[in-house]
Amino acid sequence: MEQIQTHWKALPMESSMSQADFLHQVIEEAEAIVIGIGAGMSAATGFTYVGKRFTDAFPDFIAKYRFFDMLQASVFDFEDAREYWAFKSRFSLLNFFDQPIGQAYVDLRQMMSDKNYHIITTNADNAFYAAEFDMDKVFRIQGEYGLWQCSEHCHQQTYHDEALIRQMVREQSDMKIPANLVPYCPKCGAVMEVNKRDEVKGMVEDDHFHEQKARYEQFLEENQAKKILFLEIGVGHTTPQFIKHPFQQMTKGNPKSLFVTMNQKDYFTPQEILTQTVRIDDDIASVLHSVAPE
Repeated sequence: MEQIQTHWKALPMESSMSQADFLHQVIEEAEAIVIGIGAGMSAATGFTYVGKRFTDAFPDFIAKYRFFDMLQASVFDFEDAREYWAFKSRFSLLNFFDQPIGQAYVDLRQMMSDKNYHIITTNADNAFYAAEFDMDKVFRIQGEYGLWQCSEHCHQQTYHDEALIRQMVREQSDMKIPANLVPYCPKCGAVMEVNKRDEVKGMVEDDHFHEQKARYEQFLEENQAKKILFLEIGVGHTTPQFIKHPFQQMTKGNPKSLFVTMNQKDYFTPQEILTQTVRIDDDIASVLHSVAPE
């Protein structure tokens, strides 16, 4: 731990120090904070993709397809566009338009109120909007459930129509929306789909996406030589190329940086940054609430 002790007073963590106290100290010490948010953050604040929240919203889809969770269901190849949008309209209301304020997100915003920070997230829900973050400081690299894109990706533009989504939910029956409500691409006529990255096709990345990306990259460039805290919250190993691996690489490239991962699972850490890595395995929501100013 010699290298870390040179730059971070809070390390090594004293046995008497709680994980919340440790997080508070390194946040105060950092000259810049890069925050990576994954699905575990939303799950910690109650926005789970499994359990009662899922079974209450989709009992018919579960009965027909034996879905295990919303993640599995969200990438399923439905039988036609009417069924796809019957599911996606309900999904969009639950996870975007009608998603309530999450306390863990509010706590994080309050913690960062006077800090030099930027956020990158793989979450596509409404949590940052609902918690009233400065959205110029949030890069949504995996899309948004409230936006649509051409399913053929024929052009780089996204669309939204909350009123139509609500109409789809109201008027659907037998797991299908009326044919006249199916949205089609105004350019090529293909069926529209939710703006979310696909492993094969990728994602439509419009001007707004590239503005977000440019702001995030500018923040990294301007702060790359500083004492940086890379704070990873609830990030698993489904898409490590977006947050986990870049954070680890940037930590390796800056001896003054610190990589703190908040996760109950102990994922692999490269040998080169073991002395710059700390895992917080207490409940995410509880730790953030303890650190947030009253």
